[in-house]
Amino acid sequence: MDKRDELLLPALEALLVPLARLCVAHGLAHAPVEELLKRAFVRAAREAGHTAGRDVSRVATATGLSRREVTRLSGELAPLPAQRPTPAGRAYAHWMTHPDYRGPGDQPLALPRSGPAPSFDSLAQAITRHVHPRSLLDEMLRLGLVRLSDDGQTVHLDTERVAPTQDDAQMFGFLGANVGDHLAAATANVVHRDRRHFEQAIYADELSEQSAAAIGDLARAQWVRLRAELIPELERLIAADQAAGRPGTHRARLGLFTYHDHDLEPDDATPDTPAP
Repeated sequence: MDKRDELLLPALEALLVPLARLCVAHGLAHAPVEELLKRAFVRAAREAGHTAGRDVSRVATATGLSRREVTRLSGELAPLPAQRPTPAGRAYAHWMTHPDYRGPGDQPLALPRSGPAPSFDSLAQAITRHVHPRSLLDEMLRLGLVRLSDDGQTVHLDTERVAPTQDDAQMFGFLGANVGDHLAAATANVVHRDRRHFEQAIYADELSEQSAAAIGDLARAQWVRLRAELIPELERLIAADQAAGRPGTHRARLGLFTYHDHDLEPDDATPDTPAP
């Protein structure tokens, strides 16, 4: 093992521990996760060009897996699912940021279900012509993104909802997509020794529990402002590409996150001892 591998292993352990906590919390044993890791190694080796066509020996050498394992896993590889914004997510973002759907105090308007713009029907039609407004409304209600007035004729946006909490498929999908892209950006910067992807963070310690929790409120306020600026700009860029006939071959994800915890694991914490 060379020096770089010795430096990489502690970083990998730091990445794996949160994933292990997730698996343990959901009762997922290590065997299926180990199988996924082997499959990921084979996929990465092929993507990195360690093989031409179906050269099993090169993949086995690059991954440390046996030729038999590489052959078996290669036959199981399928294209990763394409990541596409859902109509419900696009409608939520458009409603939160587009001037036509914002009112006094720059807050999202409560929309009549039907009628001329601004209405929920006009919002739905601005997002997609392939999903009926009623179906889109039903999905946003299911995800808890909106609620109806008592008479059922007005739709209110839940501006505090960040991600659905009652839908496992949506929650796990957000986890894989958001964290996956963040990790892909960070590892690409390390592998290629450049800063091709923007990734910055601010770290603070010696915080009280109250101050650590307040950071979340600060980030949420910043995110509201950032989102209000970014989404219209992204929509403008997409429209400009379409008008110019430029092929839409790329995707992007922009995010903001906070995390706070105790400085030390409970087992590592030791009481202060007075100096002699």
